[in-house]
Amino acid sequence: MESNLSTSFILVGLFGDTPNATLLYTMTFIIFLMALVGNALLILLIHSEPRLWTPMYSFISQLSLMDLMYISVTVPKMLVGQVTGDHIISFYLTLAGAEYFLLSAMAYDRYAAICRPLHYPLLMNHRVCRLMVSGCWFLGTLDGLLLTPITMSCSFCKSRKILSFFCEIPALLRLSCSDVSLYKMLIYLCCILMLLVPTLVISSSYTLILLLIHRTSSAKVRRKALATCSSHMTVVLLFFGATVYTYMLPGSYHTVQQDMMVSAIYTILTPLLNPLIYSLRNKDITLTLRSLVQSRWCHQRVVRGNLRGSAWE
Repeated sequence: MESNLSTSFILVGLFGDTPNATLLYTMTFIIFLMALVGNALLILLIHSEPRLWTPMYSFISQLSLMDLMYISVTVPKMLVGQVTGDHIISFYLTLAGAEYFLLSAMAYDRYAAICRPLHYPLLMNHRVCRLMVSGCWFLGTLDGLLLTPITMSCSFCKSRKILSFFCEIPALLRLSCSDVSLYKMLIYLCCILMLLVPTLVISSSYTLILLLIHRTSSAKVRRKALATCSSHMTVVLLFFGATVYTYMLPGSYHTVQQDMMVSAIYTILTPLLNPLIYSLRNKDITLTLRSLVQSRWCHQRVVRGNLRGSAWE
């Protein structure tokens, strides 16, 4: 029996010892690099262009920062473990709750911009935006700090091999030899509270937006409002759907392999898709990127011209 004082666990990885594991891990590494570059570039574009210093883009930059943290915590450890054979991990902390509240704050921002445009500077100024972002990080951190110590206080007298690629609570509880039924109920109630408030805010915001769109007679206004909201709703469905499946459905409805695949959606695929969703469908982002590339290209031409001129002197 292993000592309960030990907090080391062994991760089996996302693909385990499947025949094509090397190819699959290589593809995962490419996805990781693309997500890293995409989110970092989105943050850079938003912070370098004063025209994008608005609450909406502040929320998008914070979402990209959270996605960077997700994928940087899980994927590098998994890939390094696959190469070195060291699959041991010693800690577990999640800030996933922060993204739930951030997505609800983004929905409220869209409601204020579309349904209350005259009051928008008052309802969503930079001070309010900073307070909402700080609140999202605080609530997400609080959730992680509350659940993590309780999870690690359970008795783990079974195998410490976690059937996942990171220390997720459901995967850890399968290893416990103590009665965790009460704790599972606590997690279920916590997930309801963590999802209920954001879901109410998001559903209320988009219900009011859709009602306004339905009443308007301008096709151009309808298209613009739907285009603004569709990107956010795509992210909400991806993230919330995966979380509901993992934490709220009974264990009999899914297997270990299905759990890992769903976890990969919101820890690997969502960080990759978010910058694509918010950049390819956003004219301000694409124009800023085009302007940055053009200015960089012009700067290089000027530098080359100066070098040629100095060579002829």
